[in-house]
Amino acid sequence: MKSDNVKKGISQAPHRSLFYALGYTKEELSRPLVGIVSSYNEIVPGHMNLDKITAAVKQGVLMAGGVPVAFPAIAVCDGIAMGHEGMKYSLVTRDLIADSTECMALAHQFDALVMIPNCDKNVPGLLMAAARINVPTIFVSGGPMLSGHLEGKRTCLSSMFEAVGAYHAGRITGEDVERYEYEACPTCGSCSGMYTANSMNCVTEALGMALAGNGTIPAVMSARLRLAKEAGMKVMELLEKDIRPSDIMTEAAFHNAEIVDMALGCSTNTMLHLPAIAKEAGVTLNLEMANEFSEKTPNLCHLAPAGDTYMEDLDRAGGVHAVMSELTKKGLLDTSVMTCTGQTLGENLSGVKILDNSIIRSIDNPYSPYGGIAVLKGNIARDGCVVKQSAVAPEMMKHEGPARVFDSEDDAIAAIYAGKIVSGDVVVIRYEGPKGGPGMREMLNPTSAIAGMGLDKSVALITDGRFSGATRGASIGHVSPEAALGGDIALLRDGDVISIDIPDHSINALISDEELEKRRRAWVCPPPRVTTGYLARYARMVTTAAQGATLEFR
Repeated sequence: MKSDNVKKGISQAPHRSLFYALGYTKEELSRPLVGIVSSYNEIVPGHMNLDKITAAVKQGVLMAGGVPVAFPAIAVCDGIAMGHEGMKYSLVTRDLIADSTECMALAHQFDALVMIPNCDKNVPGLLMAAARINVPTIFVSGGPMLSGHLEGKRTCLSSMFEAVGAYHAGRITGEDVERYEYEACPTCGSCSGMYTANSMNCVTEALGMALAGNGTIPAVMSARLRLAKEAGMKVMELLEKDIRPSDIMTEAAFHNAEIVDMALGCSTNTMLHLPAIAKEAGVTLNLEMANEFSEKTPNLCHLAPAGDTYMEDLDRAGGVHAVMSELTKKGLLDTSVMTCTGQTLGENLSGVKILDNSIIRSIDNPYSPYGGIAVLKGNIARDGCVVKQSAVAPEMMKHEGPARVFDSEDDAIAAIYAGKIVSGDVVVIRYEGPKGGPGMREMLNPTSAIAGMGLDKSVALITDGRFSGATRGASIGHVSPEAALGGDIALLRDGDVISIDIPDHSINALISDEELEKRRRAWVCPPPRVTTGYLARYARMVTTAAQGATLEFR
C-alpha cells in the first residue's frame, strides 16, 4: 500500500507516533488510508450539506474495510462573487484546489481518494488533481438545488438575476424583487438549472469518475446519502482492483464526456474545464473538436436556462445514464471504456432507459440535430470563441449590428441599466480575459440585465471574459486571443458592424484588413489592473481561454 510509506517499518516509528497522537489505533494503521477531500463550508449553498455527504462517505469506507481521513478543499460561490472584484477569484481557484489537493494527498501518501465537490471550480479542480495524483479515486457531489416556485412559475438563480434587469427596466417593482429573493433558491445544493456546477457534475458521471445519479440526485434527497455511502464502499473496490484515474480518464472517455455535454446542453464553461482536466490526464482537447462533436450529437435536453425544466426533472427522467443510453442507439459513445464502478460503460448502461420523454427526448426527436455548444471563429476571435447555442433564440442565430464597446464589465452594466443599449446592438466587453481581467470574470450580470429588460432576442454580447451557466441569449464568450494579448477584440470601436452567424460558426467585424492593421499598429496595451498577490501571479502564468486557461510554469 502507498500509505506503508508513512505507516510501516522502523524508520516510520515517528510517523506512527503522530498517527497515535491523532487517536488512530494499530489496527487502523494496518488498513488502507482513504483521503476524503471535502469542499464543505458555510458560505456556498451548494456546499453547506457536504458535511453530511462526507460523513456518509466515511461510513461507506469504514464498511468496506478502509480508514477514512478527511481534509478540506476551498470553494467560492460564483453567485455571491458575481458582479464585483470577487469574481476575479472564481476561475483562479480551480488551480488552487488542484494544487492544494495534490499537496495534501502526496504529502500524506493516501492509498485512495474520494472527492466531494459540488460547485463550479471544485469539480474541475479536483478532477485535475485526481489525474495528477493517480491513485484509485471516485467522485460524489453534494447534488443540485430544487427549483423554486413563485406565482405559478418555477424559479431559479437566473430568474433572480433577470429580475434585477426587469426592475431597472421598470417592468417589476422592488417588492417583486424581494419576493423573488425568498423563492429563487429554496434549498441547499448547486443552483437548479444546467449551470456550470451541475454541468460539471454530470460530465464527471459521463467521464466515468462518478456513480450514476451523481449529477442529478437533488441535494435534499436521502438517495444522495445512499450514493455517498456507495461511493465510499466502491473506492475500496477500485483500490483492490487497482483501477486508477488513468485507467478511466482516457481519450475515449473525454470524447464521451464532450458528446454527453452536447446532448445535455451544458454550460460554456465546460469548454474551459474539460481541456484543462484532459491536459492533466495527458489527453489533448481543443475548440475545433467541440464543433466536430456538436455536429454529430443531437441536443436531447432543454434544462434552464435553455428551457423550463430543472435538474430534479432530469433525475426523475433517468438522469445522465439515460441520456447516455439514448446516445448509444446511434453509436455515439465508446461503451468499452472503464468506469469507477469497476465495469465498462456498456455494462453500466445495460437496461437503462429514458423514463420521461418530455424531459429527455429520444434521439429520433431531438430539440436540434446538433449539440448545445458551438465554437465560432473570425477576425474578432481568430483562435475561437464559445456560445451556448441551445439557449439562443432562433432569431438571434444570425445577427448583424453596431458594436457598443466597453473596456470593463462595470462600464457595460452601467450603460445597460441606464438604458443606453437598444435593440440590434452588439455589446462588446473586453479586457476581462484570463490575463486581462485578470481571472476571466463571468458576465451573468450584464446578460441577465439584457434578458430582464426583454432584449435577449435582439441584443448580442461578446466578451473575452466568460459566462455563468445561467446565462441565456446570444452571449458569446472566451474570445481568443483576448484584448490584453492584442487580440482583435481590442481593436473594435463603437459603431463597427459585427456579423454573427452561429450556424456557420463565424463571427466577424465588417472591417477591412487594412483598417484592422492600421488600428493594430496604434494599439497600446493598458497597464495591468492587478500588480500584487495571487491574481498578479496568475495573470503572469495563465494561457488563453482557447487553451482552457491553464497555467504555464515559467
